Amino acid sequence: MLNKIVLTMATIRIFSGSLEIMAALLMLRLNQIDKALIVNSSLAFVGPLVLISTTTIGLVGLSDKISFGKMLWIVGGVACILTGVLKK
Repeated sequence: MLNKIVLTMATIRIFSGSLEIMAALLMLRLNQIDKALIVNSSLAFVGPLVLISTTTIGLVGLSDKISFGKMLWIVGGVACILTGVLKK
């Protein structure tokens, strides 16, 4: 039997991957650089949301198994990743 939290995290990642494939196919169909860039830019918004949601679900699942200090380190690490990705 699959763990519900793992199943939820995997489902979000499958959805995200499917969205990436659909965006790539849309870029090919549009066949214009400016429109493909708009599609690509919209994906840049989805990526961090997927990271935050899957990490949050995972942390909720581990909340009874890890200490508060370790949870703060994980949240701090995700914040550093997002800062590095989103800063220009």
